[in-house]
Amino acid sequence: MSYSNQVEAFIPILNNYQITAYFVEEYGNIKKIYSDKGTFALKKIDPTTGTDFVRHVHLLYQKGYNRIVPIYPTMDGRYAVLHNKALYYLMPWMSNEVKEDRTQKHQQLFRELARLHTLSAKEITVIKEERAEHYEKTIELLDKNQEFLDGFIDECEKKTYMSPFELLYCLYYNEISQALRFSKTKFEEWYEKTKENEKARMVITHGKLSSEHFLYNDKGNGYFINFENARYGSPIHDLLPYLSRSFNTQPKRNDEAVEWVQHYNKYFPYKEDEKLLFFSYLAYPIQIIKVVERFYKKEQPKNELKFVRMLQRKYWHLKNSEYVVMRMTEIDALEKAAKEGAQQQ
Repeated sequence: MSYSNQVEAFIPILNNYQITAYFVEEYGNIKKIYSDKGTFALKKIDPTTGTDFVRHVHLLYQKGYNRIVPIYPTMDGRYAVLHNKALYYLMPWMSNEVKEDRTQKHQQLFRELARLHTLSAKEITVIKEERAEHYEKTIELLDKNQEFLDGFIDECEKKTYMSPFELLYCLYYNEISQALRFSKTKFEEWYEKTKENEKARMVITHGKLSSEHFLYNDKGNGYFINFENARYGSPIHDLLPYLSRSFNTQPKRNDEAVEWVQHYNKYFPYKEDEKLLFFSYLAYPIQIIKVVERFYKKEQPKNELKFVRMLQRKYWHLKNSEYVVMRMTEIDALEKAAKEGAQQQ
């Protein structure tokens, strides 16, 4: 597509904003629009996503949170334009020139996330029966996971000659089981603590937290973009996937991830029940269990090398999450002991 044609393709959309484009650059789903009124970002999204997220963005603006790249309305007040079976919305273009190092960038991201959660926090009423049902279903799932792990190791150990995958699984079995038991224990503690509670804290979650979705303006201030998955939920739901992705490395002492959570908690401390749920989900070795299940269900011939590599990568993920969970539970225990000591004095 030539540049003149490219501009032409966006005229019907930009007319809604009374913008005349001179030039368009493609960045995947985002188009950089050079126009008579400045430089804009035009984002294309699936119409099934809808524009519910705009409500959350407006709500945050009303509460005084302005570290979100604003969404411009059309001349007739709409926040998205439907064109050729796709939705488009318009924002200012962020220069995103980072004037600080990676650590500072992460600190600013988590500080802003904590502020977003603080300003949008509200108490909601929880039906006890629903919580009990959620608890029972989760415990049932965790028990099924354990049953599968135990059944598979029995099967492997009965063989005279194990395959490389089975041998490696036997080597990792204890650590996978340990992580699963820890996850279940924390989940049971969470339920004991909350089963009589009628309220729970909810916040607007970003829904797709990533350093790529945190951009900088010319002054070096960070702003969130990509709010299409924003919704009310538990504050832990933003941090869990972010941390999980950071565990996709070779085994390492990931003190940086511990610092991110500490920095976030400085501005938005998790309540005791949120902490227990956070530890339970973070420790849950679902990724490695899924690989073992896939191997078990796969018909012969199996690609042993591929499965061994997958198992090893998920084992590294398990070890990385284990280190972070252990460090955070240690820090939590020390903080509790210090608090109790101060109260006794």
